[in-house]
Amino acid sequence: MLGDDDVIFSIRLGGLMALVELLGSGNAFLPSGRLHSFLAIDRHIIVDCPPTALASLRIAGISPADIDVLLVTHVHGDHVFGFPNFLLERKYISDREGQKKLIVAGSEIVRERLTTLCKLAYPGSLDDMLQTIEWVDDLETSDWKFERFEVLHDPEVEPHGWMMDHKEGWSMLHSGDSGPCEELWNRVEKCKFAIVEMGVPEWVATEHHHKPSHITDLAKKCSQTKIILTHTYIDSDYEILTKEIPEFPPNVIHGEDGMKFNLNSNGIIL
Repeated sequence: MLGDDDVIFSIRLGGLMALVELLGSGNAFLPSGRLHSFLAIDRHIIVDCPPTALASLRIAGISPADIDVLLVTHVHGDHVFGFPNFLLERKYISDREGQKKLIVAGSEIVRERLTTLCKLAYPGSLDDMLQTIEWVDDLETSDWKFERFEVLHDPEVEPHGWMMDHKEGWSMLHSGDSGPCEELWNRVEKCKFAIVEMGVPEWVATEHHHKPSHITDLAKKCSQTKIILTHTYIDSDYEILTKEIPEFPPNVIHGEDGMKFNLNSNGIIL
């Protein structure tokens, strides 16, 4: 049962629900009160595997062995450097018998980079685990069809967002790390629910992340989409950079670690 302190969006009419949990909401620099940006879907699918992934899973009460799908947006450290410890935990703690399947979905660089990380972190210890992983580009499960699409970020890490089409005919997406780009914004407009990064404040000179003004423009363009902000630079506990959350249109919610969302085809009602 979801607690009173959780942020819950309920759909009141019919259809199967999907549970989406924002396990971490911070950018690479870990603003106070936040773990790295990290998402779980139905408590068995995760988006990325950041350095704080195990901590996030422990807090949420999700066993690493229950994760059967990992969607990788790109291979920057704050998005994948938790993978060796995630595998190590499965091998020695939560799946000692090696019974649990794991699918890792991402671009061509994903298998190479994650394998290298495991060999650097724990030489020889994870070779058997790596052999059991099913490495794929895109993916379709009984409930979801997952499709990668290119976004605007450092091209060396092959950045992608993930479009997620539910079998009941509605869609959501995760932007990964990206600045404003036509492909992403057009897809957001097609979704009822979108998790979008806002990695930098307004004064940072970069095209590879969304800034507050970009989010305002996106929200106005996609007024029927509920936009949840993650990978944020804003402190949640004590102030390091800033605790000030900009004023956004009503369809935008600034994410916090531990937020939970119930979704289905009939729209989102607070």
